[in-house]
Amino acid sequence: MTVAIADRWFERRRVDDDITLLWEPHVDRLIRCNIWHVRGRDRDLLVDTGLGIVSLAEAARDLFGKQVVAVATHTHYDHVGSLHEFAIRLVHRAEAAMMADFTDFATLRTADLDPDILAGLRAIGLAEAEELITAYPDPDYDPAAYRVRSVTPTRIVEEGDAIDLGDRRFEVLHLPGHSPGSIGLWEAATGILFSGDAIYDGPLLDQLARSNIADYIATMRRLRELPVRVVHAGHDPSFGRARLIELVDAYLARREPAAA
Repeated sequence: MTVAIADRWFERRRVDDDITLLWEPHVDRLIRCNIWHVRGRDRDLLVDTGLGIVSLAEAARDLFGKQVVAVATHTHYDHVGSLHEFAIRLVHRAEAAMMADFTDFATLRTADLDPDILAGLRAIGLAEAEELITAYPDPDYDPAAYRVRSVTPTRIVEEGDAIDLGDRRFEVLHLPGHSPGSIGLWEAATGILFSGDAIYDGPLLDQLARSNIADYIATMRRLRELPVRVVHAGHDPSFGRARLIELVDAYLARREPAAA
């Protein structure tokens, strides 16, 4: 099989003066995580770190002009691959031990996925090829050898904790359902929510190994009441409050009868 070799692994787009979106364009949408960099006065915030196939710290070195606080919105492998590259690492208490000894599912090959799950993904246009990457970072790269490096969080966070950048303050919201330790980062002053995989504008996955639909329903009800201006999610494009309401209501309409 002939595979393209990427001339660069990450792309980026400046969202505003302080926020930059980074992503891995050669990765299937299923595991193409949004990586958010927020510039602060005293320190910077990094929300999720992608797959770790190529060094994020090296590729985005020009963005990291000061101390970087790297936050995992949850510990699914597409969000924590480069977490070990950063000196300050924040993870919710419910998933901190999993990150310190990472034995969770992680693959770049669709043959490793459960056949029923794979069929469902392909029915919605995801994971259609043999591999979940469309290019290699170098000619010798072996996707079968892909692993996530275990790393101990330097700070364990819970509901209500704050991340202070000096001129910006984000509150940790515990948003379980997709995973037990899923969190969002809420900036009340601007109405900005970094939501991880709690909600995004795509097919929401709530039947994974540690997903919980009852928790997800409670999270959705909570998000519906949040005075959001813009959601920067873990996957797919950002969106505003009107779209948030649509996504929440669609999920609740689909799942609440089953949970009753």
